[in-house]
Amino acid sequence: MKKIFLLILAGLLIFSLVGCSGSTEGDAPIDPNNQTENFIPEKIIIGAIPTQNQGDMKKAMDKLGEHLSAELETEVEIEVYPDYNGVVEAMNYGQVDMAYFGPLTYIIANETGGAEAIMTLLVNGEPYYYSYMIAHIDSPLNNLEDVVENAANLQFAFGDVNSTSGSLIPTLALKEKGIFRDQMDTDFKEIFYTGGHDAAALAVQEKKVEVGAVDSAIFEVMKKNGIIDGEQFKIIWQSEPLFQYPWAVKKGTPDSLKEALRNAFLTVKDQEILDVFGASGFALADDKDYEPVRQAAKADGRL
Repeated sequence: MKKIFLLILAGLLIFSLVGCSGSTEGDAPIDPNNQTENFIPEKIIIGAIPTQNQGDMKKAMDKLGEHLSAELETEVEIEVYPDYNGVVEAMNYGQVDMAYFGPLTYIIANETGGAEAIMTLLVNGEPYYYSYMIAHIDSPLNNLEDVVENAANLQFAFGDVNSTSGSLIPTLALKEKGIFRDQMDTDFKEIFYTGGHDAAALAVQEKKVEVGAVDSAIFEVMKKNGIIDGEQFKIIWQSEPLFQYPWAVKKGTPDSLKEALRNAFLTVKDQEILDVFGASGFALADDKDYEPVRQAAKADGRL
C-alpha cells in the first residue's frame, strides 16, 4: 500500500510540473493587441486607392514600401487597388494592416470597419487640397453658374464614384444648384465616372467632355509630370479646403505600432515618393480632421 501511495504521489508531482511548464510566458501565444511595447509584425500589408494610373503609382509605392521596410525593420508590401471600394473592403476583411484612402473612403472604412487615421500629406507645407471643376481653355464655360445654365448640353466627367474631390464634393455643389439629384437623375446631357482623376482630366483635354472634377494636388502633379498639358485647362470652380488624404490603420492596431509607423512616414524625404502625391511631406492626422467630410457624406446620403 505504501508503494502504491508513493507511485500515485510521484505521478501527481510529474503532472503538476508538466502543467506548470506548459503555461510559462515563453510558450504562450502572442496576441499583437496585447503588446504594449515594440510590437512590429513580420509583415505589414498596405493597400492604396488608385488616384492616378496604377503604373504611374507603382514605382513610387514600391520605393515607399522599401523605405518603410528599412525604418521598421520588417517586410512592408504596398498594393495599389484597381478601385476605391476595393481598399475599403480589404480593410474591412482584414486583408491589409494599413491603407491610403481618400477622405470619403476613409470615412466609410471608419464607419464600417473601425479604420483609424494616423497620417496625412502636406502640400506646400499645408495638409489641405481642393476639389476643382475644370474645363478646356477653349470652352465658353467660366464658372459654376455657366455650368448650371448649360447643363442640358454638357457632358461631365467625375473620378471614382467614392472619390471625395472627384465625386462627393462637386456632387453636393451641383445638388445645391438643383441640377443633380442622383447618379441616374441629373440635368446634364451625360455624366461619367472615370475611376481616376487622370482619366477625368484627359477627357476634358481631349474634349470628350466639357467639364471634369479633379483633386487640385493631383491636377498639379499631372501637369508637372506631363500627363496632361496644363495650358489646355481652366479652373471654373474650387471647393472649400479639404483635409488631405489619410493613411489609416486597421482597428485594434497596437499603439506602439502606430507610433512606429508615424515615425517611419515622417522620415520620408525621397522626392519621387512625394511627387506621386504632389506632396512636400507627411504629417500627423486624426479622425476628427475628417469630420467635415463625414458630415458631407451624411448630407449626400452615403452614410
